[in-house]
Order: sequence, then structure tokens, then C-alpha cells
Amino acid sequence: MPGGNLVSHVRMDGAWLGSIDISINKAFTARAFDLPTKDLADNAQPTQQFYGIHASNHGRIMIFAGGIPIRSDGVVVGAIGVSGGAGDQDQGVAEAGAAAV
Repeated sequence: MPGGNLVSHVRMDGAWLGSIDISINKAFTARAFDLPTKDLADNAQPTQQFYGIHASNHGRIMIFAGGIPIRSDGVVVGAIGVSGGAGDQDQGVAEAGAAAV
């Protein structure tokens, strides 16, 4: 997702259909803001600076764990989004995927 465009998507057999859109949007969010989606959560709470951000970009912004920007030589070149598990599971899989690139 270097320019916000989907490059590849894989869905595990039996995974929730709702996770498709969520994983794609986690990758979009990580690339759109060049930071892990879990880092948006604290700042998106009421009274915080990014409150309401989840409603921006036509509702595509995901503010929970599982989206990670992919960097090469310090430059963001894409992102990975994972959905279907608990937040810490999604985060762990996304981190492993980003590290493998």
C-alpha cells in the first residue's frame, strides 16, 4: 500500500468477512498517517487532539491495533493491516509481517 493502493490481500479460510475491510483500512490508516494504528487510539479519545479522527476519510480510519507502516531506509514505503484476532494478536502478526519485508 505505498500510495494508499492495495497491492495484496490474503484471507485465511473461515476468517470473518468483516475482517477483510478492517484489515485493508488498518493498512490504509497506517500509511495515511505513517504510524501504527494502535498509536492513534490514545489520542483519539474524548478531550484528546485526534478525537473524531475515526470518522474522517469516509470512515476508513481504524484506531485499534493491527496496522503498521513498512519502512525502508527510514522512508515509509507501504503498510500492513491485520484483522481477525484480539488486538494484541493482530498487532503481533502485523509487526512480524512488517519485519519480514
